[in-house]
Amino acid sequence: MDRRIRRTHKLLVDALVTLALRDGYDAVTIRDITDFADISYSTFFRHFPDKDSLFMSMIAELIEELRTLLGTSEPPAVGGTILFQHVADNQSLYRALLGGLNASVMVQKVQEMIADSILKNRYVQPAPLIPPEIAANHVAASALALVKWWLDHDMPYPPERMGAIYAALIIQPAWDFQPAVEK
Repeated sequence: MDRRIRRTHKLLVDALVTLALRDGYDAVTIRDITDFADISYSTFFRHFPDKDSLFMSMIAELIEELRTLLGTSEPPAVGGTILFQHVADNQSLYRALLGGLNASVMVQKVQEMIADSILKNRYVQPAPLIPPEIAANHVAASALALVKWWLDHDMPYPPERMGAIYAALIIQPAWDFQPAVEK
C-alpha cells in the first residue's frame, strides 16, 4: 500500500477511535471523522464507502497483527499473554471496539472474523464431541468478553496472568471436554 494511503488510513482510524471513545461509536459521523483527521470529506469516500467499512478495516488489521504475533500454535497461556499484551498496547482500539457496542452488528462481525481466523489457523483443537466451528465461536465470544471485563476494570491483572486465566477459562475447557460415557 502506498505510504500516502497508509497515512490517510491511520489518520482516519485514529480519528474514529478518539471520537468513538469520547462520543460513542454510533454518535460519530463521517463528517466528524474527516474534520478531526483534517481530511476532506470526499477523500474519505475514496478510501471507504462508510464508517463501518473503516471500522472493519481497522479490525481486520488488528486481527492480522494478532495472527502474526501468535505465529505458530503457542501453548494456550503464552498465546493468551500475547493477546492481553496486545490489548494493553492497543487499549484505545479495544475500548472503542468493545465500549457500548456489545449487541451491535459490528461486534458480531468481529466475533465472526476472530472465529474464522481461529478455524483457519487451527488455534483450537476441540475434543471430538465439539465441532471446530462451535469451539472457534466459543473461544472468540469468550475472549472478547474477557478482554472487555479486563478493560472495564482498568486492567487489574498483568497480561501474563490474564493469559493464564484465558487458557484456564477458555482454551483448556474447549480442548479437554470429554462427554460422560453412557452405560
